[in-house]
Amino acid sequence: MTLGVIEAPELTDAEFERISDLVKSLCGINLHQGKKELVKARLSKRLRSLGVSSFDEYIEYLRADASGDELIAMLDSISTNLTSFLREPQHFEYLADRLLPQIASQADRRGRRLRIWSAGCSSGEEPYTIAAVLHDRFPALSQWDVKILATDLSTRVLRRARQGEYPADRLADVPKPWLSKYFVMVRKHPERIYRVADGLRSLVHFARLNLMEPWPMRGPFDVIFCRNVMIYFDKPTQRSLVDRFWEILSPGGTLFVGHSESLAGVQHRFEYVQPTVYRKG
Repeated sequence: MTLGVIEAPELTDAEFERISDLVKSLCGINLHQGKKELVKARLSKRLRSLGVSSFDEYIEYLRADASGDELIAMLDSISTNLTSFLREPQHFEYLADRLLPQIASQADRRGRRLRIWSAGCSSGEEPYTIAAVLHDRFPALSQWDVKILATDLSTRVLRRARQGEYPADRLADVPKPWLSKYFVMVRKHPERIYRVADGLRSLVHFARLNLMEPWPMRGPFDVIFCRNVMIYFDKPTQRSLVDRFWEILSPGGTLFVGHSESLAGVQHRFEYVQPTVYRKG
């Protein structure tokens, strides 16, 4: 007897539209028609694991799930999490060369407090890179109250981020001095695995956050990294989010967005500094 492959159920346009509306209402992600096959492929795994035979049945299951656990699992499934250490390095150079000296020079006026938010931190490479830059280029770090908040919608990637362990190939862009200074090898075979050193980990607090929901933190933040997140939102959602970033930044605070993004066409109150870098005046 041969076992046949179980085919995924058909995802109709009407079902896709219901799922798209639900996802947008929950987290702002705009699933246009071009994402239909991706959604079908990724959610088919959820249907199989739940023993659900159709997408309509799955949608009803979602709506009836009072715990919200399946909503989180669904959003985890359809989220794309692409990141790396020192991704878009110009931002970290700007942080090290321009922002940190400026912040340090204002210590007497502003106090020795520094807050940075990595919004959409994925598996942790971005906030850990920020922490390494601070250790490397902020000599007075030990005398300051410094915290990096790292948030993401996906519980799956946050588990990996908190663990802070990465295979050697994920560290290809990390400078050799950083590798010996800020990472500890915890396994040699079959592939090398490195763990982020405690000095960096202690600066970063990870938390799940849906950017579309009320934010529990009050701020103010001095720097916000929100890179390659807003590409999934439509213009009205982007405008609302950028306005909320402006409100929670301290005067003179800086917003970094991804190089695939721009605030062009989005009404906002920020001052343009250079491509993908904006300042709250």
